[in-house]
Amino acid sequence: MQPNLQSQPFQIQLIILGFASLTGLTAWIFPLDSGLAESRGSNPVHSLEVAQAVRRIQVQDIGSQVYQSLPNLPQENYYISQETGEVAENDTLIQRLIRYHLYIKGRSPLSRFDWKLTVADYLGVNEVMSENQYPSGKTLNQNPMVSDRERISSLTRSERNDLVNTIVKIIDPNLPANSSPQPTTNSSEPSPDPSSPRTTPLPPQPQPGDAELLK
Repeated sequence: MQPNLQSQPFQIQLIILGFASLTGLTAWIFPLDSGLAESRGSNPVHSLEVAQAVRRIQVQDIGSQVYQSLPNLPQENYYISQETGEVAENDTLIQRLIRYHLYIKGRSPLSRFDWKLTVADYLGVNEVMSENQYPSGKTLNQNPMVSDRERISSLTRSERNDLVNTIVKIIDPNLPANSSPQPTTNSSEPSPDPSSPRTTPLPPQPQPGDAELLK
């Protein structure tokens, strides 16, 4: 039986699950992107300091701050607790998303890349989600996973990016904003059309008198 994780502190005891060493930390967090892994591993002291600070923060506190910053996010907190028989108002969509990210998938709380992987799970374009493992699935009167995925899918791309950036910013206000370089193009040279067939100029046709040039 899965334990009730609602009241658990925002424990970065994920160290126990996969953070056995600083050397293995980056490879575990970023299995799909070696460049990101190298950048994360470049400052292990900062990561440990943040982990120690975040350990004292509760998931409920993070969720509340997210809703304060993004008040239009759906809360989805109308389910009935099987234990108390009352509405579990503190069991929100964002809290379940955070618990899924940390406790079910064991992903880094400091990585925007990892949070985007979690959002991709909800969108059905990354890893398959299991109702049997979904947070609060066994403590509420109804498993909220299907509805939660629909709510995340209903957000625009901009809203999903705001959600990821807000969560990471709350966890670590000193983490630099994510930026990606824009491709540069030379406007003086037209780009080739990949759909056009590639042609090679034909040699000129022989003309009368050309043979005389070979003498």
